[in-house]
Amino acid sequence: MATYTTDQRQLFTGSTFAVLKPATTQQVADVVRLAAHHGIGIVPQGGNTSYCGGATPDASGRQIIVSLERMDRIREIDPVSMSISVDGGAILKNVQDAAAAAGLLLPLSLGAEGSCRIGGNIGTNAGGLSVVRYGMTRDLLLGIEAVLADGTVVSDMRKLRKNNTGYDVKQCFVGSEGTLGIVTGAVLRLAPLPTHRATAWLKLANGAPLAELLALVRRESADLLTTFEFMAARSIALATEAMTDPPSLPTSPAGAVLVEIASSSRHIDLDELMEAVLVEAIESGWIDDALLAQSGSQRTAMWRLRETIPEGEKRRNGSVKHDISVPLSCIQRFLDLAGSQVRSYDADLELSVYGHVGDGNLHYNVLVPRDVDRLEFTKRIEGSLSLQLYDTAAALGGTFSAEHGVGRFKKHLLERYGDVGRIAAMRRIKTAFDPADIMNAGAVVRPLGEKSDR
Repeated sequence: MATYTTDQRQLFTGSTFAVLKPATTQQVADVVRLAAHHGIGIVPQGGNTSYCGGATPDASGRQIIVSLERMDRIREIDPVSMSISVDGGAILKNVQDAAAAAGLLLPLSLGAEGSCRIGGNIGTNAGGLSVVRYGMTRDLLLGIEAVLADGTVVSDMRKLRKNNTGYDVKQCFVGSEGTLGIVTGAVLRLAPLPTHRATAWLKLANGAPLAELLALVRRESADLLTTFEFMAARSIALATEAMTDPPSLPTSPAGAVLVEIASSSRHIDLDELMEAVLVEAIESGWIDDALLAQSGSQRTAMWRLRETIPEGEKRRNGSVKHDISVPLSCIQRFLDLAGSQVRSYDADLELSVYGHVGDGNLHYNVLVPRDVDRLEFTKRIEGSLSLQLYDTAAALGGTFSAEHGVGRFKKHLLERYGDVGRIAAMRRIKTAFDPADIMNAGAVVRPLGEKSDR
């Protein structure tokens, strides 16, 4: 049972008296209708990979978990319409593989893709590694099937790019984290499967302007850029320490950037294009060195290092995570201000900073010292330094949650930083969809009439 009641980061364990595993949309509707009749709370759960406690029940023991792990079908692939229809419980990696088998790409890729599920991706508006080119989950969603809090089934599984017939109801479920209903199906937009890639590892020069470097790469690569991943030197070291056979890649105190461009066309020489981009970046003085992958194994090694950073943090006793988003023009300003705040708070703290700079997303993580209790340290940092960092992001027009969502853990931050009018609108939507507040109560936003627990 702990698999279902403990959050991904193992910061909280809730309680439930039942885990239900329906296999069809009708069974989900029957469960919801019965729960609504008896006033029983429901926590929808996919892969339980939320970093914010968004899929974990509270401690009351009065909520049931509705797991979609049995609803994992690939319903249809339409190569002409370039769409794929799936169950809400389909694992992201399986959907990627099904699309690839049809010669197409589902352009949603993230660290948890082997365990997270499509319903959860929709519920958190998942981002990941390719947002700079393809957008967030919201941008990939064509149709949806969902069960509302009274058991009503919303069935809008159309593959249309254009459908201007009133409210776009499916978008209400994006970012809702199970508070408005249970997503049981989705139609997702696909893209041509890239058959050619050019991948490069860039050693940053001291003082390199990340936003300007990104603009150069994006402009000169004919907008074929799919990935622009920044890694600070400490993050690279953490990943290297966690690997049994780490690659030898150029780095500097300023860190490195992993860049990838991709195309489905055989008429474009991507290596030649990337080489020209790298020459211009070196001539601009923004990178000191670069390595262009010469083989699939070399490309894999670069990606393996980037993807091992979270594991490196975990082996180091974990980290207090900050999923920051700021405008691209403010990235360097945030890094400068946040660095000063951390040094003023405690000069001995270590940071692991990396992220999808291509879309303004930074994972600004404070490493937990080896000799302290992780939970106590997390509580202390989140009650003090974290708020300073979020204040800085907000002052720059950014947010405390780029892609991890709000869940239970960050609801107070939404109330602290969210626009009053926007939160009021969210509360009205919550009350309209779920007047009895049975859907993931306690997550994201309070319904109308419920006072703040701050």
